Amino acid sequence: MNRKSIDELKAGMVLASDLVAGDGRLLLRGGVKLADRHIGLLRRAGVEEAEVIPAPSVLSEAELLAVEDYVREFFLYVNPDHPAVAAMFRIALDLTAVAVAEGRRLPDPAERRAANLEHLEDIFVRGLISPEAIVRHETELAGFPDIFFRIKEILEDESASADRIAKVVSTDLSLSAKLLKLVNSPLYGFSRGIDSISRAVTLVGGKELSTLALGVSAINYFKDIPPELVDMQTFWRHSITCGVFARLLAGTQSGLSPERFFIGGLLHDVGRLILFKKLPYAATEAMLFARENCLPLVEAELSVLGLRHTDIGKPLLESWHFPEGLAAMIDYHHDPMGYPNPLEPAIIHVADNLSNAVEIARGGMYVMPGLDEEAWDILGLDPEALYEAMERYSTQIDAVLDAFL
Repeated sequence: MNRKSIDELKAGMVLASDLVAGDGRLLLRGGVKLADRHIGLLRRAGVEEAEVIPAPSVLSEAELLAVEDYVREFFLYVNPDHPAVAAMFRIALDLTAVAVAEGRRLPDPAERRAANLEHLEDIFVRGLISPEAIVRHETELAGFPDIFFRIKEILEDESASADRIAKVVSTDLSLSAKLLKLVNSPLYGFSRGIDSISRAVTLVGGKELSTLALGVSAINYFKDIPPELVDMQTFWRHSITCGVFARLLAGTQSGLSPERFFIGGLLHDVGRLILFKKLPYAATEAMLFARENCLPLVEAELSVLGLRHTDIGKPLLESWHFPEGLAAMIDYHHDPMGYPNPLEPAIIHVADNLSNAVEIARGGMYVMPGLDEEAWDILGLDPEALYEAMERYSTQIDAVLDAFL
């Protein structure tokens, strides 16, 4: 990190910490990539200096080429000439260059090689059992949180009062604490703190808060994933990142509830968690196959398992009696055009790709899943919208992660 005077600040530098005006107003969040308009804002606010992360320009030409080669490997299965893909590539490139400038080491390709899987044992024989049977076995053994079903009843009751919603949510102290952290985070940007669920219901909306509560309570179902299979912090970071981007992208469309998309992004890979529990050997084999062959993980699943995680997610969400529209955006996020109303799964689809691009700088293990160009067209967005989403994401993600993890 280094401190720069206002005259030394340049577009492209990244703030290392929050910038606050003399009257206590938050001007810019740490992590924001400065543009000329930001620097102008700081001048008008009387800011004299700011701490920034070293810019990628401090890297040598050889280092920059190494970063570009590293990032490009993740974009092998996407059309590099598509404007949205080009924007995601630029985002990944900038973030990775900054990470390297900060001292982060680019992962060695050898780190993607296989580990010993012999200690893992699948419950079922691959190819001889249906996704429905795998899910049925799982749900027969593990009970779902009671609070989930109580919240679901509220969502189905059009006449549910704000007071009833608050009372139901407040019965689960852990859930209430997470929801209050969320609504007090930059995800919502309320100027004053919210200290009660009833107040949150009033400001966010009863149905919206209930949708959030539904998704947050679902996470509690997955507490016994073997740690040697997957780093759950990394898994949920990707899921939460996808949720934040989905919420931001949904906000660019008219008539959509952003909370539904946050939860859609949050739970888009739940089928993968069931695979970890019921087919640990095969699921790990698919992950390693994807890493070693630079394949999208969803394609490696199909090659190794004969099914995809969405094939498992669909009967799982049905068994939970998940709201149909919310389930559909999760079920079809790898094939949005296969759904009669493709806009909602298209949002999760684009958010998932953008999340994967962001994670490259953190040592991502899998290549981009692939952008469906028709799905992108449905959103009617300019690629500049991805940079704007990235800018807003950087001000929100740490607080949202803190609320969950």
